[in-house]
Amino acid sequence: MNLERFFDRKLAQASYLVGCGTTGEALVVDPNRDVEQYVKAAESEGLKITHVTETHIHADYVSGTRELAGKTGAKVYLSDEGDVNWKYGFADDAVLLKDGDSFNVGNVRIDVLHTPGHTPEHLTFLVTDTAGADRPMGIFSGDCLFVGDVGRPDLLEKAAKLEGTMEEAARQLFHSVQRYRELPDFLQVWPGHGAGSACGRSPGAVPQSTLGYEKLFNWAFRDQTEEDFVRSVLADQPEPPKYFAQMKKMNRDGPALLGGSRLPRRQADMRLKELLDAGALIIDTRGSSDYSSAHIPGTINIPLNRSFNTWAGWLVPYDRDFYLIVEEGDSAHSVKEASRALAMIGLDRLAGYFGSKAAEGWVRDGLRLGEVGEITLADLAEGLNAGQLALIDVRDPSEWRGEHIPGVTNIPLGYLPDRLGEIAADQPVVLHCETGARSTIGVSLLQARGFRNVLNFTGSVKDWKAAGYAMDG
Repeated sequence: MNLERFFDRKLAQASYLVGCGTTGEALVVDPNRDVEQYVKAAESEGLKITHVTETHIHADYVSGTRELAGKTGAKVYLSDEGDVNWKYGFADDAVLLKDGDSFNVGNVRIDVLHTPGHTPEHLTFLVTDTAGADRPMGIFSGDCLFVGDVGRPDLLEKAAKLEGTMEEAARQLFHSVQRYRELPDFLQVWPGHGAGSACGRSPGAVPQSTLGYEKLFNWAFRDQTEEDFVRSVLADQPEPPKYFAQMKKMNRDGPALLGGSRLPRRQADMRLKELLDAGALIIDTRGSSDYSSAHIPGTINIPLNRSFNTWAGWLVPYDRDFYLIVEEGDSAHSVKEASRALAMIGLDRLAGYFGSKAAEGWVRDGLRLGEVGEITLADLAEGLNAGQLALIDVRDPSEWRGEHIPGVTNIPLGYLPDRLGEIAADQPVVLHCETGARSTIGVSLLQARGFRNVLNFTGSVKDWKAAGYAMDG
């Protein structure tokens, strides 16, 4: 049996290729939209992808199941469990799976367990290499069981807006954990996400584990009542990105097919002002420090780093075209990386890009560049004490509840565009987070929306506390 793991760092998402060396057949579990990586990996091992499946209807990225099946002719296997409202809408030619079903990929047997909780239709797959064993080697646990954690049960309610579902989902998750408890300790655990994913509260960074280890050290397996588990699993879950609702519906109904990678065209620098004047959305993907030093006014800063998908998903609408500004010296690579990242979450309306040297043409035309002004800790304290400025904490609510500067307003970055009416325009506004990265994005948003007196506090809550100032929380 062949087994290969693929990990997308921006999504903290894992997918898997399982192959039978004897028959040359292969299965891909939880593919994302970059399907060429699986085809190339299979070919390098002398395999052909004949089966494709997924553990559940994903919320954080566009499923590549349809794309991969269309490219390879593989048979699709999808869950037929769960609520009637969350059945797959593109399953006409798929094999529908129920608890207790099994199918073979050559000599590799896949047994199906229904493990709801993270989602109603969630499946776990037990993998047995029948050529040399009569018991399973491991499980593809999807988003039900992570290393050190379990999947969050609140997404249908918080992201898909199905009211009153998260407590019942938490109870289902408790019973799914008990079902895992009955499985052998020697089983390897191959989860669908790692550290950094918003599909769990704190998935571990280790790529795999064993069920025996998780039973010893994963909080979900400790001795506790169902009520205790429900309270624990629902407590302090991070705010789900806004785009999760879009992903759930897209993956349920059937994602659009890309038909291969497509790179946007570079735009003439002279178009930049024309587009901005027409209200176009232009995203500057440079790092926050470079953007803060000098940028084209009206653009929004979303750095092309590990958080790019998250903030693009929060802040870029799905129903309009948008453009990028990328670093000049590495523009081809940057555009390819950004295009791929955006496609992973279904933001397919990337209409073009500019190099960062477009700013030089902006200046030659007699136009001024913008900057993100910063405020020191001492000036911030003085301004707050005198009531001369408004401070907005753009961190997640769970971070804010843990500890925050007294009197500060909490508007999480992802909701900032929706809550502009709460921000006074008649006095200086200061934004802060933990490192200055999220607050830089926030300042760029406010500046693009016409706020002129906005400053960035790049210090942290720890810096404020270390200076001897009072704290709340």
